[in-house]
Amino acid sequence: MAEPEPAAVMRLVEAFPGGTAGAGGTDRGGASGAEDAARVDELLDGAYGALTRDWYPELRRRAAAHADGDCLRERVLEHVEAVPSFRLSDGPTPLTERREALAEAAALRDEVREIAEWYGTLRTRLEGDRASLTRGERLLHDFGYALAHVLFLGASSPSAVVRRLRLAYRSVGVRVDETASEAGIEETTFTCPYRSVAAETCGDRWVCHEKLDRVDDGYVSYLAERGIAYQRPRGCTDSERCRSTVARDGPARWWPKTPPAAVGVDS
Repeated sequence: MAEPEPAAVMRLVEAFPGGTAGAGGTDRGGASGAEDAARVDELLDGAYGALTRDWYPELRRRAAAHADGDCLRERVLEHVEAVPSFRLSDGPTPLTERREALAEAAALRDEVREIAEWYGTLRTRLEGDRASLTRGERLLHDFGYALAHVLFLGASSPSAVVRRLRLAYRSVGVRVDETASEAGIEETTFTCPYRSVAAETCGDRWVCHEKLDRVDDGYVSYLAERGIAYQRPRGCTDSERCRSTVARDGPARWWPKTPPAAVGVDS
C-alpha cells in the first residue's frame, strides 16, 4: 500500500478542526458558538453546515472502513473531492461580495481558516505525491509520466488530449462506451477489464484503482504542468463503468479547497 497507512489517514481525519454546525467552536468575541456557527453558515451559503453536519460524519465512516480494510483509499478520496464548497470566483473573475462574506466568516470563527488548511493536508496525503508511493507505484507513475510525453505530444487542448487518452484506453483493452463534450469538459465513460483482477485476494477494484491507476497519475502530473486538468476515475462504485474528464485547468476558487489567505482574506 502507498503511504499514508490507513491508521494515519484516520488520525488525520480525527484531527478535523470544525465542530458540529450549531455547536461551540473557536470563536472571537462574546457571541455564543451556536450563533456564530449559524451566521457563518449563512455567510457561506450553507456550505459550512453541510460540511460539518453531513460531509464530515460520512468521511469518518469511510476512513474507519478504510482502516479496517473494507474501503479503498479511492473511495475516501472520492468523498473528499465532493466536499461542500463556497464559490469565490467566476472562472478568473473574483466575486468580491463572496470574498467579503468569507472574510466575515473567518473573523467569526478561526475554524473557517483551519478547516481549509486541514482539508488541503488531507487531500494531499490521500492523493499521494510521488514521494509517498511505494517503489513499484513510483515506477508505474514514472512510466505514465514518461509515456505521456509521447502520447500527448502536440496535444494542447482538452479535445486533442481526450482523443489521445481514449486511444490509450483502447490500446490496453478498455472499452470506451460513451463520450460527451459540454462547456469545455470532455467526458469518457468506459468499462475496465481489470476491475476484478485478484478480487478474491485483494478486493474488487484494488488492483485497478490502487495500483494500475498510478500510470494515470503520471498522465495527471504531465497534463497539469501544461494547464490541462485530467480527472481520472475515482473508485467507480455502484457501476461496472468508470468516468473520466479532461478540461482546461481554470483558476476558479472555492472554499475550503481555496484557503482564505489565498484570495487575500486575512483571518
